[in-house]
Amino acid sequence: MGAEIISVDHNGQYVVSGADFVVLMPETSLIVDATTDPGFLADTAGNFTITVLGQVVTYGKAAVLGHATTDVPLGALEVGAGGRVQALTDVAVEVRRNFNVIDNDGTISGGGGGIRYDVGVTGGQIANDDDASDVRDVDLRQVHFLSGPIGVKGAEPGDLLVVDILDIGASEESLWGFNGFFSRQNGGGFLTDHFPEAQKSIWDIEGMFTRSRHVPGVRYAGLIHPGLIGCLPDKSLLTEWNNRETKLFQTDPDRVPPLAALPEGGDTAHMGRMKGEERDRAAAEAARTVPPREHGGNCDIKDLSRGSKVYFPVYVDGAGLSVGDLHFSQGDGEITFCGAIEMAGWLHLRVNLIKGGVEKYGIRNPVFKPSPITPHYDDFLIFEGISVDEQGEQHYLDVHVAYRQACLNAIEYLKKFGYSGAQGYAILGTAPCQGHISGVVDIPNACATLWLPTDIFDFDLMPNPDGPTVHLDGSVNVPLAADK
Repeated sequence: MGAEIISVDHNGQYVVSGADFVVLMPETSLIVDATTDPGFLADTAGNFTITVLGQVVTYGKAAVLGHATTDVPLGALEVGAGGRVQALTDVAVEVRRNFNVIDNDGTISGGGGGIRYDVGVTGGQIANDDDASDVRDVDLRQVHFLSGPIGVKGAEPGDLLVVDILDIGASEESLWGFNGFFSRQNGGGFLTDHFPEAQKSIWDIEGMFTRSRHVPGVRYAGLIHPGLIGCLPDKSLLTEWNNRETKLFQTDPDRVPPLAALPEGGDTAHMGRMKGEERDRAAAEAARTVPPREHGGNCDIKDLSRGSKVYFPVYVDGAGLSVGDLHFSQGDGEITFCGAIEMAGWLHLRVNLIKGGVEKYGIRNPVFKPSPITPHYDDFLIFEGISVDEQGEQHYLDVHVAYRQACLNAIEYLKKFGYSGAQGYAILGTAPCQGHISGVVDIPNACATLWLPTDIFDFDLMPNPDGPTVHLDGSVNVPLAADK
């Protein structure tokens, strides 16, 4: 049998063309183009067929090293019922998705696996241009586009799924991201009372750094992370979510933006291979992926980057791990709602299990070990906020109000240097800012702080006796699309 390797890409991963056999080397990834439906793997009497770059390739039980052949594969793919991957041995499978394929990619028994996340959080609805109308008109019913759910062989309810983020990066074909303020009429944001209409900034990815043509004077290192990652709920937990969020929604059903994102069903629900009435019944109660919940989900924790380890509660057999919403950089709180630098990219994961780990460790929500690799910013200007809102009304130990005031204080400060309010808001949403709860016991005020790294600016940001110097002339701003 022969094998043909067309190229080795920038990550050292082998890209193969149609051939009788596929060479798999230790610690390399087979890049698979998932363009077929229902799946890209099939069982064919002992051999496995894989769609690689649009062509069908047969993978047998041997591996080829140069001109030598061995009967013991260095990298083995095991295919079970329905063509799902059941084992990965010394090889990662990187899934390249197109815009139309949102399917279950199968089951892995442990070890490494790779996911390519090409569509971004909105499914490619946002363009790299200077027109914010796409953010104004975005169909948020489609959010989020995820890779998964991926089953883990042997995972059972009550286990802890241990997920190591081995590596993560931006797509070479799409070295840019966007930050968006959604219109109050279509999602809103943390400061929607102050920024009620849609705005968009584009951020270019320059290796490990980013800068924006819409927000001059800043450049900072990214900390790439998945905004959303978690396991499937069981039926009882799903029902609990829907009941409590519906109860909250009904306290003010006409509120804009709404108090909760309830299941909508319809054609925007991503239901994998489910069809017909079965699909419609499930879609009608399928939880939206907008909020974080007990399973993890859309937590938007910027420190879940390369080298992180996450411990997820398992609720169903196989766990059903999903991931998506990749961010190049984000400030704590993701305050603009689409508040990070949203990007397309890839990540490599390793999964293991702690049997019975939920009870052993008293786990209710995921716990994690943060990435040891973080941008080295250690000089901050810190802004305080307390539980007194913009109208001067006193609130009781309200951290939400306090953090909003800290953010508004920071934006007002940045305006003294020539930034618009929208540019200041975009900086707080995308830069590696830290948010801290400083006090929650001294009645009636909670205290929250926003830590703004000063080294990201091209100029001195610190107060001095001469007052601030205006560094921007107002000729550039964050594009806005007025409500229709």
